[in-house]
Amino acid sequence: MITQHRVWVYGDNVNTDQIFPGKYTYTLKTPDDIAAHALEDLDPAFAGGVQPGDVVAAGFNWGCGSSREQGVTALKYAGVSIIIAASFGGLYFRNCINQGVLPIVCPELAALARTGDSIRIHHEARRLLVGERVFEIPPLSPSAQAILDGGGLLPMLQRRFAGEVVE
Repeated sequence: MITQHRVWVYGDNVNTDQIFPGKYTYTLKTPDDIAAHALEDLDPAFAGGVQPGDVVAAGFNWGCGSSREQGVTALKYAGVSIIIAASFGGLYFRNCINQGVLPIVCPELAALARTGDSIRIHHEARRLLVGERVFEIPPLSPSAQAILDGGGLLPMLQRRFAGEVVE
């Protein structure tokens, strides 16, 4: 399957507070409210312009900072299901997996992409296609891939334990 996506590009060292301002952590509860504040301090146009299926491409150390999962869920609720970066903050990468958002490490693409570009993703061949350029998608660990295939950690566990009686 090949899917096509519009790209939003950001730089290096974008932290979780820039992705989702910490001041909203305990006040916003609904997915729509959380999505409305995604990247508001970094790119005020993002929340109003992002569409389901759009992709974020970023530089080095995307998602550094706190372990708050809202840095991932804000983008997920806004419709982003894939984030491509030159590198990720370790906790952010894991939060992506747990939330069912595909994190792709690809420094070459992160340096090439421009906001508004179109990216095609050939999922079975594990390739990113930008114009005539082709980039390989590095494999994830089997456990991380299983979580992504399950839609995220919580949905995977809910399905796994559905119907079991807890005593």
